[in-house]
Amino acid sequence: MKNRIKDDFYSQIFKLVLPIIIQNLLSAAVSSADVVMLNYVGQSSISAVSLASQYASVLFMVFYGLGTGATMLCAQYYGKGDLRAIQVVEGIALRFSLIIAMAFAAVAAFFPEAMMRVFTNDSELITIGASYLRFMSVSYLCWGITEVYLAVLRSIGRVAISTAMNVLAFSLNILLNAVFIFGLFGAPKLGAMGVAIATSASRLIELAACFVVSALSKDIKLDFRYLFEKNKLLFTDFTRLSLPALGNDISWSVAFSMYSVIIGHLGSDAVAANSFVIVVRNFGTILCFGMASAGGILLGNIIGENKMEAAREGAKKLMKLTVITGAIGGLIVLAATPLVLMYADLSQQAMHYLKYMLLINTYYVMGAAVNTTLIAGVFRAGGDSRFGFICDTIDMWAYAVPLGFFAAFVIKLPVMWVYFLLCTDEFVKWPWVIKHYRSGKWLNNITRDDLF
Repeated sequence: MKNRIKDDFYSQIFKLVLPIIIQNLLSAAVSSADVVMLNYVGQSSISAVSLASQYASVLFMVFYGLGTGATMLCAQYYGKGDLRAIQVVEGIALRFSLIIAMAFAAVAAFFPEAMMRVFTNDSELITIGASYLRFMSVSYLCWGITEVYLAVLRSIGRVAISTAMNVLAFSLNILLNAVFIFGLFGAPKLGAMGVAIATSASRLIELAACFVVSALSKDIKLDFRYLFEKNKLLFTDFTRLSLPALGNDISWSVAFSMYSVIIGHLGSDAVAANSFVIVVRNFGTILCFGMASAGGILLGNIIGENKMEAAREGAKKLMKLTVITGAIGGLIVLAATPLVLMYADLSQQAMHYLKYMLLINTYYVMGAAVNTTLIAGVFRAGGDSRFGFICDTIDMWAYAVPLGFFAAFVIKLPVMWVYFLLCTDEFVKWPWVIKHYRSGKWLNNITRDDLF
């Protein structure tokens, strides 16, 4: 019986993980396409878009946190068989995401220069980045809706539909990037601004496609009427579970953006090198992060069925898979290093930074893989989002960010030493994360009976 449970887990997780990997691969491809195409425009465009994109990274983590909160509940209620609860949770998540998306869009539309000054004092980078942010404001609004709906679809195992939506958006994004960056088919050459226009247009089309999927769905729909449906118990559960997850993701992503603030003030060579490194690292983490997402969904479904021992066994298998995929991710970064160094058209100093930043990321991927699987996958599947919030906040804000600022601006270490110290953040929290996993305190059934 135990072997059958293990076999079922493996077969189910691979069915879930493949579409998620495809989705993550396309996401990374869009980021790399931006850098590849802007490489022909100039180093300043690469640097400006890289810095301005930090806001999208923060916003993504906000939506990811809200989506995770919805996923924690929806995955378990799907295992329980309560579809109405899933729709109400979706409406609650949309309330939060729309408010945040509108706030970001308003600031990006009207105060983009101020947003860029957070990251750099370079007037050229501020001008380029501001034009990019102004046009990105439309995509923020669309993103706030689609990310929640697609997270709900993934939580009930419909990852293929979610992936199809992302394939559509990402493919259009790459095509439109080429059109607006290089002025193809009679379009104007817009450089960095063209990237933002392409992203916003593709997000609009993705949102329209979500409404089509919703219209064809027999049960889980993108219905704004659920924004106004009240259920005190589900709202309480959502805020109790998702707010720590949201706080965790915001805390981590803002802190990680501080790395870009630190690097941004170390010179344009460091910024340009880091722009390429981010792209390569994204490819290196595709497999392990996909495994974490798929594992969290599957474990949530199992816990919702109240099969606690099966969930515990599944978590062990997921950890083994994570170590394997983390090692593969490191090898991907290592294999990509000579190709990136051959292709990149950067200054001699930036190329020096790029080489050693990539080598550091060959092992950094493993640290990120293990922590992401446990904090964002296993723990949240069992309704435990509080531990990750506390752990990441202390790690990033009491250790990594102060250490980076101290190393860069107080004792003024060389750029590569600053970068190396920043990349110790994942390994510092390993002892506490692994200890919490072994304690089993994360394993909880969070569903309720008689909600309606």
